[in-house]
Amino acid sequence: MPGRTRANGEGSIFPYRNGFAAYVWVTKPDGKRTRKYVYGKTREAVHDKWIKLHQQAKQGSVATSVPTVGSFLAYWLAEIIQPNRAPLTYATYETFVRRYIAPSLGTKRLDRLQSRDVQTWINQVAHTCQCCAQGKDAARRKDKRRCCAVGRCCQAAPSTRTVSDIRAALRAALTHAQAEDLITKNPAVPVTLPTVRRRRGKSWSSDEARKFLESARADDDSLYAAYALVLVTGPRRGEALGLTWEDVDLDAGELTIGRQLQRVRGQLLHRDTKTQASDATLPLPDICLTALKLRSEQRDEARAAAGKAWHETDLVFTTRYGTPIEPRNFQRSWQTRCDKAGVKPITVHDARRTCATLLADLDVHPRVAMQLLRHARFSVTMEIYTQVSSKATREALKRLGDVLDG
Repeated sequence: MPGRTRANGEGSIFPYRNGFAAYVWVTKPDGKRTRKYVYGKTREAVHDKWIKLHQQAKQGSVATSVPTVGSFLAYWLAEIIQPNRAPLTYATYETFVRRYIAPSLGTKRLDRLQSRDVQTWINQVAHTCQCCAQGKDAARRKDKRRCCAVGRCCQAAPSTRTVSDIRAALRAALTHAQAEDLITKNPAVPVTLPTVRRRRGKSWSSDEARKFLESARADDDSLYAAYALVLVTGPRRGEALGLTWEDVDLDAGELTIGRQLQRVRGQLLHRDTKTQASDATLPLPDICLTALKLRSEQRDEARAAAGKAWHETDLVFTTRYGTPIEPRNFQRSWQTRCDKAGVKPITVHDARRTCATLLADLDVHPRVAMQLLRHARFSVTMEIYTQVSSKATREALKRLGDVLDG
């Protein structure tokens, strides 16, 4: 009996319409066996596809129905990101998909997306005015239009960091597509982008920080304790605003950081901190302990003055009616206080840098600073330590200047 020309499961090549077709028995991601077909104008072209399909079938499961980039991203956002990631992460990814990725790449079939497609697209994003591309200017009131709607482009292209974040979102989605065996390689990985140059944060000297706190204390500012905590113990803005009185132990002189206040798409969320490394119980120096006791008295006075209008939230820092303080409003209050104190303006986040700078000037070991500021990576702490103008650095430069001055 003659032997078989092909082994079981190898499939076949045959004439089909105006060309040729071939199939291979494959295992789908759900574990079921089925035929997967390939097509071409010539037998040689189909044979090459057939061989490649055989190799894929040997390596693992093969998807027989591949979605478009847009439909896969919609599934990825709804089923993978939204239930399993922080609300702000989902909101950021959804914005990138809706505004940048889906309009350009959404109709392309997922397995046909090539690295050159992604490279060309990301280059266009980096040099395209988003007012024009997204119709932002046309949506503004007539008296507020300033770009394409009035015939002149403002060239509001995304920053290098934004472009990098957009590419990172697409790369994360395609990595998941790989895990589901929808594609064999991630076309976003080889894409080349300009180097992101991060802004070097500002910081205050100890005199500037003291002047800022003295100004807030003299004006009986209700946020004085928040300012003191940020400058001395280094909580992030959301972490400071998310503190409850349950987190503060005035008798033991300790503060527990485990939650944050965050505005995400119109909702003010009181949720877990950014990472597990952000959680910590910190000792309260005397200046912070005194400030929090003062804050407790201010809260009692505000509650009595508000009467029935008071909203009990148990938050340490609230408005005059007990409601949470908007993170952006806290930033505005901080900037206003900078002006009143007569110090150079820095952001609330830069105050954490000030804390690290002052610790460096006091020769505190960087590992201790990392634990206090709850940096996720030691390199973040060391970046600040190597950039600060410490006392030792100033003294060394002064001696060098004296030598050269003769």
